[in-house]
Amino acid sequence: MKKIIIVFFVAFSFANFQAQNEKPNVLVFYVDDLRAELGCYGSETAITPNIDKLAKDGVRFNKAYVQQAICAPSRMSTLTGLRPETIGIYSIFTPLRKVNKEVVSLPQLFNKNGYKTISIGKVYHHGVDDKNVWSTYFEKEPNAYLKPENKALIEAQIKAGSKRIKGPAFEDADVPDEGYKDGRAAQHAIETLKQLKEDNFLMFVGLSKPHLPYNSPKKYWDLYNKNDFKIPSREKPQGMYKLALSNWGELKGYSNIPNKGDLNDDLTRDLIHGYHASISYIDAQVGKVMQTLEDLDLRKKTFVIFMSDHGYKIGEYGSWCKQSNVEIDVRVPLIISRETGYKNRVTNKTSDALVENVDIFSTLVDLCNLKSAPVSDGKSILSVIDNPNKKWDEAAYSMYARGKKIMGVTATDGEWRYTEWRNAVTQQVLDAELYHHKKSLLAFKNLSGNKKYKKVEKRMKKLLDIKFPTDKGPFLQNDK
Repeated sequence: MKKIIIVFFVAFSFANFQAQNEKPNVLVFYVDDLRAELGCYGSETAITPNIDKLAKDGVRFNKAYVQQAICAPSRMSTLTGLRPETIGIYSIFTPLRKVNKEVVSLPQLFNKNGYKTISIGKVYHHGVDDKNVWSTYFEKEPNAYLKPENKALIEAQIKAGSKRIKGPAFEDADVPDEGYKDGRAAQHAIETLKQLKEDNFLMFVGLSKPHLPYNSPKKYWDLYNKNDFKIPSREKPQGMYKLALSNWGELKGYSNIPNKGDLNDDLTRDLIHGYHASISYIDAQVGKVMQTLEDLDLRKKTFVIFMSDHGYKIGEYGSWCKQSNVEIDVRVPLIISRETGYKNRVTNKTSDALVENVDIFSTLVDLCNLKSAPVSDGKSILSVIDNPNKKWDEAAYSMYARGKKIMGVTATDGEWRYTEWRNAVTQQVLDAELYHHKKSLLAFKNLSGNKKYKKVEKRMKKLLDIKFPTDKGPFLQNDK
């Protein structure tokens, strides 16, 4: 009897040791154009039960930031662990591999370490980047319109030989989730998980909404009453740099959006409604994939990240979209949930640590103990995930170029945001902005130069100069 007990204890101990030392899987939900408009982040309007559930099952970061508020450079930064100024690409027009052929990306590194790597939907902005590197690759689908009147509009433009095909900025066809591309992305993820049950994997599920056009099934629009949405203040910050905001040409490229002037209240509500419907749509897709992890008994060894490539404006400052250094454009939702088999996992906690999307690369290297990892510009936040109250970085950094001659560089300490607009070649400071964000993502007065905040500005300038010293030389420009 004693021998049986000893054998059982040894077997149990070995199984427990094996479970604790088994390499984890990684599942990343990479969402496009999503600001922290989620129930778990305190949104009074967004209906997001599945993402909220994930937040309760992990750590929600209150102060996570992207390195640039535009798709291509931001995603390159996440997937390589390098900041835009290291990569040298600041616009959406240049693929990573056109100018950076030797940079080691996450799929390359995970492949070398014996993982299956899966890219579904929009992961890189440019589908050609690392297309042949992933073990399994589901291409990013183009936007599609399903309503007869919108299909007819597109067809008429094609017949007329239009150089730019312009559909409306939103659509609510009465179709199942798979009618639009994010529903199909979720199905690809579910089917692939079933095939990979016995393998270690890194899976990126790229969900395109709430990126324009806000096309999602009618049932998600029906969750909301358009008239319940408040019109944001169109007031711009007093003393803001003249080029701080974009002219939101991205939105103006759609057929039902005027080219000049502010949008009226009715159209503004339509767009806010569409943005929220799109968020609820992708929330449902997250729920389906997470349920599949549970059903396949994979959750116990799968590390889950929910993240966005940048923030977004839906009418704030009388502006739309992203493409700036303002707080609401560079702050993003970030939720990380450790594998349920991890003994010391932390759940239902928030962290105010200043973390950055560029940190994801190093975090996954640390988590999976990957060999031959290159030097990264980020740092592992695994210890913060395990201890959300841990003291962390003093600042987080972002940047945004205005053409090739002007570069905006910015730093936040979690309460103050300081931005300098510089000559991209000489580093001469052209203008500066200082905003207080203790109580709100929005700020309506530039406090730079205000004697009352002289000490604050001096301190924030020192923080900015750590990352962006004025004697560094020209910003590298690889955009072509």
